[in-house]
Amino acid sequence: MLRYAADVKTLIYMAITTGLLVFNWMQPVPNGFTVVLACFMAVTVTVMAHNHNHLPMWKSKVLNRATDLWLTAFYGYPVFAWIPTHNTNHHRFTNKEGDYTITWRHTERTNLLTLLTYPAMSAWHQQTPIRAYLKRLWSNSRSKFWFCMAQYGLLVVIYGVALALDWQKALLYIVLPHQVGLFFVLLFNYVQHIHADEESDINHSRNIVGFGLNFLLFNNGYHTAHHNKPGLHWSELPAEHKRIEDQIDPALNEPSFWWMLLRVYVIGFFVPKAKFRNFRGERMHSPDAAE
Repeated sequence: MLRYAADVKTLIYMAITTGLLVFNWMQPVPNGFTVVLACFMAVTVTVMAHNHNHLPMWKSKVLNRATDLWLTAFYGYPVFAWIPTHNTNHHRFTNKEGDYTITWRHTERTNLLTLLTYPAMSAWHQQTPIRAYLKRLWSNSRSKFWFCMAQYGLLVVIYGVALALDWQKALLYIVLPHQVGLFFVLLFNYVQHIHADEESDINHSRNIVGFGLNFLLFNNGYHTAHHNKPGLHWSELPAEHKRIEDQIDPALNEPSFWWMLLRVYVIGFFVPKAKFRNFRGERMHSPDAAE
């Protein structure tokens, strides 16, 4: 009943994530490797939640709703929030004015401080469209409203029960992975749009084209293709990227996520030329944008 056979990978990832929580909770002392692995799997959950909200995995409404709850449990935030903050806002404005996830809200500068503080700032501002969305649902669709509330309720139950059973395990095996996943998914958005040209039809996003990240994170690096065709299944993004690759400025195609971070935010502190090429600065001719 899957729409795409490729989403067997999603089910495997979710089974591993669920199994890791059970395994970790049963250990008398923390296992460092499996805790780190759980944090990594939490990052994959954020990508799977993103994919599922763009194109629900199942042909069955019941299974899609069950998957919403399953993802919510390991995402650490109600997955419906992708709809008002991402699907109908970020994809509409794509880092232009009006985008609640805008990367240049306070400054055009990009350094470790802006990188590390962006997730908290973005999460704060995203509460506005979430509240507005819930108000609309209350007026127009009570059943959807209560399903959204059920996602909040599920997290309250999970945290409450886990903290009551063992607060230390709850913090290490549930809260920590949740926060790591939520932090990194917002950080991904930052580096994939900062200093790109949001006014361009093709150079609005930065891509991570290396095999490793895309294999592990469901082709999440092909961001231009995703923005141009948000309803395209994640398994079809490499082919779409290849089709438009010659139209994308080469400076926006990064071979490695980790090398990009090291080059821009560490080496770039000493060698400014190592930083991102600033498409916005070139367009705006702003002194702040030129940083």
